[in-house]
Amino acid sequence: MPSLELDDIQGTVLRRRPDDYQGAYLLYRIDDPAAAKRSLREVLPKITSAADWELPRPFTLNVAFTYRGLARLGVPQESLASFSEEFRAGMAARKEVLGDLGANDPSSWNPPLGGPDVHIGVMVIARSPAELREPVETAGRLAGVSLVYRLDVGVPVTGREHFGFRDGISSPHLLGSTCEPLPGQDSVQPGEFLFGYPDESGAPPKGPVPDALGRNGCYLAFRQMHADVAAFRRFLRETARSPEDEELIAAKIVGRWRSGAPLALTPDHDDPELGADPMRNNDFRYQDDPQGLRVPRGAHIRRANPRDSLADTVVETRIHRVLRRGAAYGPVLPDGVLEDDGAERGIIFVFLGASLSRQFEFVQQVWLNDGDFAGLGAERDPLVGDNGGAGSHTIPARPVRRRLTGLPRFVTVRGGEYCFLPGLAALEWLTALPDPAGAPAATPRSPNPEDDR
Repeated sequence: MPSLELDDIQGTVLRRRPDDYQGAYLLYRIDDPAAAKRSLREVLPKITSAADWELPRPFTLNVAFTYRGLARLGVPQESLASFSEEFRAGMAARKEVLGDLGANDPSSWNPPLGGPDVHIGVMVIARSPAELREPVETAGRLAGVSLVYRLDVGVPVTGREHFGFRDGISSPHLLGSTCEPLPGQDSVQPGEFLFGYPDESGAPPKGPVPDALGRNGCYLAFRQMHADVAAFRRFLRETARSPEDEELIAAKIVGRWRSGAPLALTPDHDDPELGADPMRNNDFRYQDDPQGLRVPRGAHIRRANPRDSLADTVVETRIHRVLRRGAAYGPVLPDGVLEDDGAERGIIFVFLGASLSRQFEFVQQVWLNDGDFAGLGAERDPLVGDNGGAGSHTIPARPVRRRLTGLPRFVTVRGGEYCFLPGLAALEWLTALPDPAGAPAATPRSPNPEDDR
């Protein structure tokens, strides 16, 4: 069993967030690298590690950097070149791989996302708005930087994400972590997610050099996605034969009932008690449902984690698993409303892992945006795929299958970034770097981030 250096790993990697929380995502541009490093040194004691996570704490604070941000801090060229190609390019430049075309194209993203001014990302999670104030003020004391974007997140009053489903149920378990795996969780070698430990091949993944920079760090993909809740409701209403059928179609699209109860265990009706039970709601496989009569092969959760569906192929599911930390933003659309109110609402998707290409990009390109791996041809993920009014979703049934057509785009990408989340010792290493000779200062802008949107 690998032994993880919990006091050097940033906490968000290993620990799920509480069921009820408030948070803020803060993005900064580095204007003065020397001043930024001095102030980061002062913030270091406030950054949350994965050690003693079970102890009560009012907030967590974690820090990540884009490639441009690391360069601005003076990371040597040899070290910069050791990062993966996709990280160096940035998320916007990977749009063809990710399928970020049409309405999802980076040219339509919320500025400054995908642009040159995002250098530092700060993630703050607290139990209440009052407890959020202190860590946000701590981040606000960073010198030599400008706040260019802020997004407040949390758990909607419903306790579910905006489409109405219980979220965050399925995730892998890291071998060596102090928490016990829940029934149904895959136990995965820590090197799939953290540099410095063996991965599923038995060897540590290739990470940034030197070891002082890479060890206990990982890549982070930040993705803001708008949810068109009204369009989802209208599609269900127009397609269903009855109110009960609306709920069944919604479950067949996602693979779970809104309560979180999996179709694999209760295919004919919802079971809220099962959906709320972490000892049961993720404990299932697809081996006895090869045709998708319970959970359609193209359903969202079966695409995001095929489990044993791919047992007879060369694809090993575990090497494509991702650690996911999601959060909702924006107001809830009131129940029964079928027309969009113009409010910005959606979900923040945060991926953590050792390989952007083999994990995040693979899942996005192959499992979500393609149907060939599941024998579904051109079908895409019915919930988060770029369907644009022409999508389809096959629901196997006896004696006759059901085929949903004309799926609109329910989710639109508003922006994203590729970041590196270093270990705490690596953060100290970064703040001690000499300033690059002749490093130009960024063009100052308004200190009010609203002016830069």
